[in-house]
Amino acid sequence: MTKITGTIITLNAEKYILRAIESLKNISDEIIVLDSKSTDSTRDIAKSAGAKVYTQEFLGDGLQKKEASNFASNSWIFSLDADEYLDQDLIDFIKKTDLSNISYDSFAFRRKNYCADEWIKAAGFYPDYVTRLYDKSRVNYDSRADHAAVVSKNTLKTNCHIVHTTYESMAEWVDKMNFRSSMSARQLYRDGVMPSDVRPITRALFAFFKKLFIKGGILQGKNGFKVAVTTMFNTYLKYTKLNDLHKK
Repeated sequence: MTKITGTIITLNAEKYILRAIESLKNISDEIIVLDSKSTDSTRDIAKSAGAKVYTQEFLGDGLQKKEASNFASNSWIFSLDADEYLDQDLIDFIKKTDLSNISYDSFAFRRKNYCADEWIKAAGFYPDYVTRLYDKSRVNYDSRADHAAVVSKNTLKTNCHIVHTTYESMAEWVDKMNFRSSMSARQLYRDGVMPSDVRPITRALFAFFKKLFIKGGILQGKNGFKVAVTTMFNTYLKYTKLNDLHKK
């Protein structure tokens, strides 16, 4: 069986890191944790669980995940976020797959996004395909600061699942939105997007409309509305923070 290195980038992830590492042990013979100078016990927990732990100032989502792969001894990488874990169908799929005898550069999996104990499928939250298993000798992550992706045209989409704890409380979700919107704003700034007093409002309203009507959230009860509202708020934050970056 072809060996796989599991990689996780972390920042104050003590709440979930052990679960992520134990999950990756089902498919990996090596686990790399690249930590962005956490102030909690993330690194200690990861070391105790048998992961190889390195520290690196946060470079942005894509560059940080790419940097994590550079520490790997194996060519095949499974990149997992700290608040995710592998569903059993994914574990079974990888154990049955001979990576040494396939033509694909990468594999994409469906992601189940949970809010507390509730699986959110509304407004485009499912199947939410993400490419996470890849051969680093052929492909790797792009350099985007937020929502980075593996750049690969030869990807097999599977029906297997990654489970994602989106948030366990509204306070936690607001904290995550604050962090992610800052990363997105930074990427927009790097891309040369100019400031605008109107754009935060128009983009936020369109994001709400898209989730609620185009993606069908209005037909999906409270969860559809929740997705629409939080997406609108995140979008407003992102473009407002872009304006702040230009002022600085």
